[in-house]
Amino acid sequence: MTDFTKTVETVGRDIGAVHDALSRVIVGQDDLLRYLLIAIFAGGHVLLEGLPGLGKTHLAKALAAALGVRLGRVQCTPDLLPADITGSDVLSADAKSVEFRPGPVFANLVLVDEINRATPRTQAALLEAMQEFQVTYGGTAYELPTPFWIVATQNPIELEGTFPLPEAQLDRFLFKIDIGYPSADSLEELLDTSLDSEPADELEALLTTQRVQEIVNATREVLVSEAVRKGAIRLILGTQPDSEFAAVSAKEHVRYGASPRALQALIRAARVRALFSGRVQVDFDDLRAVATPVLSHRMLLKTVSELDGITIDSVIRTLLGEWQDGLGQTR
Repeated sequence: MTDFTKTVETVGRDIGAVHDALSRVIVGQDDLLRYLLIAIFAGGHVLLEGLPGLGKTHLAKALAAALGVRLGRVQCTPDLLPADITGSDVLSADAKSVEFRPGPVFANLVLVDEINRATPRTQAALLEAMQEFQVTYGGTAYELPTPFWIVATQNPIELEGTFPLPEAQLDRFLFKIDIGYPSADSLEELLDTSLDSEPADELEALLTTQRVQEIVNATREVLVSEAVRKGAIRLILGTQPDSEFAAVSAKEHVRYGASPRALQALIRAARVRALFSGRVQVDFDDLRAVATPVLSHRMLLKTVSELDGITIDSVIRTLLGEWQDGLGQTR
């Protein structure tokens, strides 16, 4: 047994323990938890979209507790200023100088609640943090802690007083995950677990920041064959309506396809999924499994398609079918 095979086994046990702990707190959302953990250990940021009351905030708190990392929280409102997130200069205790006081973004996991309620100016304050893992204030760059993630939430049905995220900022999120409504059995279990308490407050740390970073580093050792790399490229180019590899569904319904950053996100997420599955090499099923949360916020539909009721998820499903058929012809 190689050292990396042993690493795969230990990583699987650690991630399984975190998943099991979260599933006791957030009931009936197994796919959501799996996607979230894949994104986190791929080192990426996550946008959670769902109706009010589905536990988005509760999930972020539980995740930080289970990972043993420091949680920062930003509650977005239209009057929120960039300095309320990044921090600002304040007068020192002796009133003789000013010093930088870090804002809530200086944490390992930052929950940005209802991000689309913040103004574009304030939303843009997160761009540098998300991409460069630093904050620049007054000409000085301040490094953010390692590891660092942003988990943002938004409510899809509230339009008044909201500011949709621009495409450039959406592209910074590794995954966009839509949270579905729980089943009747899950709702009954919810009453048993959280009617009179908040389970996330009692969740003990299962990992440390050091162990989390070790797992993130281990995902980078997962093998990606040349065939899988080319398959991933074909999938991303398939979303581009003007590409020579464009899928029929993309030509028909897509105005703008996924960016090159989507290719990086696809491979990073697929490596983590392979590791979670106990494998040391990515296969095409890994690409397919993570494609929807990678692509759903990086593709824009044509206006006529939206008016016809076509959804981005349905386009992605059709596109994946065409991509799968193409793989079968090239093997």
